[in-house]
Order: sequence, then C-alpha cells, then structure tokens
Amino acid sequence: RLEEFLKKEVDLELSTLPDFEERVIDVSEVEQLMNSINAIPAPCAPVINPQAPNAATGTSLRVCWGLFSDDTVECYQLCYKPVSNESHSDGQAEHTLKVKETYCTITDLLPNTQYEFWVSALNASGISPPSERAVYVTAPSPPTIKNKKIRSCESAALVCWESRDINPVDSYTVEL
Repeated sequence: RLEEFLKKEVDLELSTLPDFEERVIDVSEVEQLMNSINAIPAPCAPVINPQAPNAATGTSLRVCWGLFSDDTVECYQLCYKPVSNESHSDGQAEHTLKVKETYCTITDLLPNTQYEFWVSALNASGISPPSERAVYVTAPSPPTIKNKKIRSCESAALVCWESRDINPVDSYTVEL
C-alpha cells in the first residue's frame, strides 16, 4: 500500500498564501548600552609626591605618586630627565619606565643632580594626562679627604677635602 501511495501524484494547494512581515530590529541602542557597561574610562592624572627625606642616594632616587580617584589602572608610565639650566634643555635625554606600583626607585643617576619627574596612568581604555612635574635631587658624592694635607697638634687638627661633584654642595658635616 505504501508503494501505491508513493506512486500517486499529490497536488497540494494552499487556499491562502502565507503573509510574512519583514521586520528589521534595531539593536544599536542595546549594543551601545552593553558596550558602556563593559567599558572602563581612561584614568585621571596621578599626583606625584614631593621628594621625601632620605629618599635619595648619590646615584638613586625613590619617587612616589598616587591617585585621587578609584580609577582602574593597569600600570603607570614614569618619565624623567635631568634638569638643565641651559635654554636648549629640550635636548636632554628623556627616560620612560613602566611600573605596576605607585612608587619606583630609579638607579644609575648622577650625584648631586636635579631630575624632573612626571607620571601617567594606563588602562585598557587609554592613558591619563601626565601629572604635574616634580623635581628631585640626588645626594652629593662623599668628598675625598686629602691625606697628605692633614695636620694636627695637641689641641687642633686640619683636615682638607675636595668635592667630586660638578654642582656646588651647600654644606659638609665633619665628625670626629
């Protein structure tokens, strides 16, 4: 019976044609809303701290900064260069470091030298404006005592030394 049924030609005709509406759904507003939920804003500019006491040696400086907002930050970009009194100071080499914390110790610096520092915060959305610039100073090199010029007597001593620094030193402390 199945074989006979399959041999028959069946003509199916629908009495009414289906009426489909073509609808275009605009999801752009939903997309914008979803993107705004997942997007984080670029951070605000960090605030660089002034130089702290005992934050310098003759060849290193510890620089600290912070944020006054709850921005999401992935890392910081610390920039610095030596301060120059010359009018064409733009020729000074500028250094940039990527740092995860809100502090950094910079090494291999020159003794008794001023350095200008500024910092920016980075996240997936972009980079913040740079902080204000702060000037830090490395400690002077210890002086060299001139052993051949040392003189002493019962009630006095004469000790001579020379500075190894290019820039003038404000004062010296002599300990006996």
